[in-house]
Amino acid sequence: QLQASGGGLVQPGGSLRLSCAASGFVSEDYTIGWFRRAPGKEREGVSCSRSSDGTTYFADSVKGRFTIARDNAKNTVYLQMSSPKPEDTAVYYCAATGDHWSWKECRLRTDAGLRDMDYWGKGTLVTVSS
Repeated sequence: QLQASGGGLVQPGGSLRLSCAASGFVSEDYTIGWFRRAPGKEREGVSCSRSSDGTTYFADSVKGRFTIARDNAKNTVYLQMSSPKPEDTAVYYCAATGDHWSWKECRLRTDAGLRDMDYWGKGTLVTVSS
């Protein structure tokens, strides 16, 4: 199971950290992704972290502002949101697959909305507003 948490109201230019806690499997052995759904918009892939080397692909819309951190002892992955914008307002979900995607697969599947994941949990709402 996966559980995303940490959402809330954040001002533009602020920061917020989302958590993705995994249970029942070891997250560092899985490809972990984040996707989001904003009202009236298509599902959007945000990031894809590879299990083989821990590298992460970020969608262009968040590149340079969002980062990923892992705490393997807590079996948790974090999405650090820096300088959020109002257009980042969405429900954020974390997801996982046991497939070990290549960098190219991460890029293509993230840009396609990360629809190939095996597990995902309830999302957490992030509202970026002043």
